[in-house]
Amino acid sequence: MSRKTRVPVALVAGLVASVLSVAAPSAQADDLVTHHEFQANCSVTHHRPDDPIVFPRLPGASHMHTFLGNPTTTAATTTDSLKAGQTNCKTPDDKSAYWFPTLYNGDQVVAPSGPQVVYYKSGVLDYRQVRSFPAGLRFVTGSPSATQDQFRTAPGAVEGWECGDSFKNWDFPSWCAPGSQLNIRYQAPSCWNGRDLDSADHKSHMAYPDRATLVCPSTHPVPVPMLEFKMAFPVSGDMSRVRLSSGRGYTWHYDFMMAWDGPTLQALVSHCINGGLQCDPRGYDQYKPDRGAALGPDYRLPR
Repeated sequence: MSRKTRVPVALVAGLVASVLSVAAPSAQADDLVTHHEFQANCSVTHHRPDDPIVFPRLPGASHMHTFLGNPTTTAATTTDSLKAGQTNCKTPDDKSAYWFPTLYNGDQVVAPSGPQVVYYKSGVLDYRQVRSFPAGLRFVTGSPSATQDQFRTAPGAVEGWECGDSFKNWDFPSWCAPGSQLNIRYQAPSCWNGRDLDSADHKSHMAYPDRATLVCPSTHPVPVPMLEFKMAFPVSGDMSRVRLSSGRGYTWHYDFMMAWDGPTLQALVSHCINGGLQCDPRGYDQYKPDRGAALGPDYRLPR
């Protein structure tokens, strides 16, 4: 096709609509694709100065972390020990470990209350190519040593810290409207090198897609689900004493150890991410009920 200096607006709109309407083979022809995600809803289990990725088998060597999902997570945790453990995640066959630096208001721990949302999304343009996480994958996202500018410009940063009508705070806001919550969203890399389940810095085996094309780099050619932690902390008013165990707000980071049941995760990836749906933890899109759910009423894969 020859290049032209101007393209009719109607033609551009038509092309965009055509791209958005592409869906998995099981979708209806008129099924508009606007999302490609599902949720893991997990609650806080405990706080502990452990990090089984960065400081394995060294209890107390880390700053304090807040753990979600699997209550057995300690410095000695392995993939096998997670799978032998339990979980408070809505999907009972997700025994993965999720953790982040503990939030304090002065000396008081502020823990997210109730189920928190970890999104599993497509980070690449062609969401149909996203593959399930390999068993045993682990990584760290963000950095406890980041500067404010590094946090602001990081590929994973979404809107910084938020509360009430205050957005794009790259450190904690000085004031939050009473009764509001302090929120953070941060996205993990979604391209895997296809070989390593971990790396020396716990990051190099993963990479972000190219920002312009949303395509994985050749060094990390395998698109996997993009985790997006969305945490809500019940703290408001004067925020001058709010801090993370790792330091200022821009030291936010989190860790993930994969311990899903493989077929269950694959079913959610195939149905929701590859299928272009906006799913809850059961793999059900309430806006497209005709597509059904990936899991049964007990949030388990039908056997």
